[in-house]
Amino acid sequence: MKWKVLKSAEDYNKASLRLMEIFHTEPNTPEGEELELLMVLVKDYDDKHFELPELDAIEVIKSKMLEMGMKNKDLEPLIGSKGHVSAVLSGKREITLKMAKKLKDFFRIPAEVFLHSA
Repeated sequence: MKWKVLKSAEDYNKASLRLMEIFHTEPNTPEGEELELLMVLVKDYDDKHFELPELDAIEVIKSKMLEMGMKNKDLEPLIGSKGHVSAVLSGKREITLKMAKKLKDFFRIPAEVFLHSA
């Protein structure tokens, strides 16, 4: 099938199904090239038609801490004193750009998470 810009939900569904069918194809093959094109087309449609919910940076940090078995004191090297950590995690203090950079690198999360907070 010749693919073109996805303009309807029907086009999107067909492209998504085909993408799943050929997802594990080898690169540098006709199906591999089709897969690359479908990924671009599906992402473009997603970006235009689906808005992701805004993430709360504090909730993301708390979730990562829980996942990693961390305590508030473990954030002191990244955020500052015990009081600073507590204030940030309770939402009483804003995350600074410097803190956001450290947290992003430490937790390996996208910088976009902090854009509305920093």
